[in-house]
Amino acid sequence: MKGLELSRKYYEAYGVSMLESQFPEVLQYLAIGLVGGGSECFGFDDEISRDHDFEPGFCVFLPEEDIVDSRTAFQLERAYAKLPKEFMGYHRNALHPVGGNRHGVIRVGDFFESKVGSSNGQLTTQGWLSVPEYALAEAVNGEIFSDPYGLFTKIREDLKRMPEDIRLKKLAGHLLLMGQSGQYNYMRCMERQETGAAQLSVVEFTKSAMQVVFLLNQTYMPYYKWSFRALRELPLLSELSDTFEYFISSGNGQTESLDKYRRMEDVCKVITDELHRQGLTTYSGSELEGQAYAVNACIKDGDIRNRHVLCAV
Repeated sequence: MKGLELSRKYYEAYGVSMLESQFPEVLQYLAIGLVGGGSECFGFDDEISRDHDFEPGFCVFLPEEDIVDSRTAFQLERAYAKLPKEFMGYHRNALHPVGGNRHGVIRVGDFFESKVGSSNGQLTTQGWLSVPEYALAEAVNGEIFSDPYGLFTKIREDLKRMPEDIRLKKLAGHLLLMGQSGQYNYMRCMERQETGAAQLSVVEFTKSAMQVVFLLNQTYMPYYKWSFRALRELPLLSELSDTFEYFISSGNGQTESLDKYRRMEDVCKVITDELHRQGLTTYSGSELEGQAYAVNACIKDGDIRNRHVLCAV
């Protein structure tokens, strides 16, 4: 059973009755669900995932103290701790008194502060440019089972898509890195027989290319160990996943290196075509450096447009 399904069933079996019977006066202000860190929040969990932090549990998100006070929060924590320790053959983990829990009672502001550095989810330009995308992914993943007050859901909705100018700035930076590492540096390293440096160029190209694919899908790229899994489920350019795996898992002999370079150029062509399809560039050349600056020129906000092209990567 997947973690999200287990969480919902546990909540419906025990959480609903506990909250309705013991906390009817604040129930309207609570958001219930399973979001945040952990493969189960992305739906990526499997048998291997169950060796740590896999349990029947859910999150109870509370608004600020002037709506749900600290005394009620403490009572909620105690009531949650008393819920059954075993459910459908799975055991709950011991709660830690000093943070670190993925489930249980959590303040809305504390959750978003921990993920994006803002308790209300409102980010400045610098915040959008600097918060890692895996952290944004963890702020908007999973599932909310109930949120009558709507605060938690509203913040999540505001964070689900980065502002368009920020997306363009990130695209420009990663396109430039793709061009530098793949179209320029890779074969130069091979000509010098620096195969280690050549493979680093391949890795840098692949990492930036994957970021570009996620940005073109307007979806946050999760933590690196889940990046390929998430990539394969994207509606646009998911077919590149096998090529990306080939890049980083193959060697750099003479025949392989020529094939890699050819396939990197193919990837650049596919991405350039998608940039044109989305109307993000008018540059007709094959060099990704030119595409990067063309995308950057499309940024409407002058402050963002005039920042260094690599400031968001």
